[in-house]
Amino acid sequence: MATIRVPNEVPSPAQDSETLNQAFRGWGTDEKAIIRVLGQRDESQRRRIRESYKEIYGKDLIHDLSSELSGDFMKAVVLWAYDPAERDARLVNKILKDKKKKKSLENLKVIVEISCTTSPNHLIAVRKAYCSLFDSSLEEDIASSLPFPLAKFLVTLASSFRYEKDKTDAEVATIEAAMLREAIEKKQLDHDHVLYILGTRSIYQLRETFVAYKKNYEVTIDEVQIHGLDVDGCPGDADLRSLLQMAILCIDTPEKHFAKVVRDSIEGFGTDEDSLTRAIVARAEIDLMKVRGEYFNMYNTSMDNAITGDISGDYKDFIITLLGSKI
Repeated sequence: MATIRVPNEVPSPAQDSETLNQAFRGWGTDEKAIIRVLGQRDESQRRRIRESYKEIYGKDLIHDLSSELSGDFMKAVVLWAYDPAERDARLVNKILKDKKKKKSLENLKVIVEISCTTSPNHLIAVRKAYCSLFDSSLEEDIASSLPFPLAKFLVTLASSFRYEKDKTDAEVATIEAAMLREAIEKKQLDHDHVLYILGTRSIYQLRETFVAYKKNYEVTIDEVQIHGLDVDGCPGDADLRSLLQMAILCIDTPEKHFAKVVRDSIEGFGTDEDSLTRAIVARAEIDLMKVRGEYFNMYNTSMDNAITGDISGDYKDFIITLLGSKI
């Protein structure tokens, strides 16, 4: 389901480090060499390259990448070069500490995305990395940076540790579907029952609950939130509805969520390179093949063609490398 293509014969970390160091030398930077090395190495290989580069040259590879590259290409390569947990910790911190960006609902959705589309162990690693990097807990920074009830909802998601196996209970699913129905009808989206269900149940159990909801109420839970809750309320209600709807989509079909992120990033005037980069980098080693298929099902067009028609230069070469093409 991953799209990156690691060569059958991979040079040693020391050899890759030498190639990268050579790419930085002279009057210009050999961007293609950087893409060929880092764009075709998996997480563990990239980690060993970072370690080897530090050991051989006494310098931090990510610092050198940041210094030698620029623009969207630099941001994409640096995100890819980070350990995934550190990458996600930095993405969240940037949102919470940027006074302009933290007011944007689209940026807050990154927290939902990380909390609901990654494994329980990865989310723990993100929280540990956040503490190590910023001398503060992720939960504390969410609570202190955002208004209630958004903070309450996002802290619940970010602090979760879900059961990972596919065991489900149909009776629990029916009961909790009814609890969600009641909360929706009463417009109590921040009710403790809602937070408990979405923040503690396993992905498989929640999907069973969503199936029970559709069976018993003849509508999917996300459709209810879209069409059934357009009522006046406090200013935070619309934002909470949007985040809750996104959490359900991320839990139920993450590939559909990321297909939508890609589509939204390239539709209309201009390109949202940050969102496009985040989606491709986050899923290239996980399920980007499924995202590609879902994109075609949703929009009846090729995701790869849509992306490559909207970007250019070294940034384009790097993104298509993560999509599995050769430059």
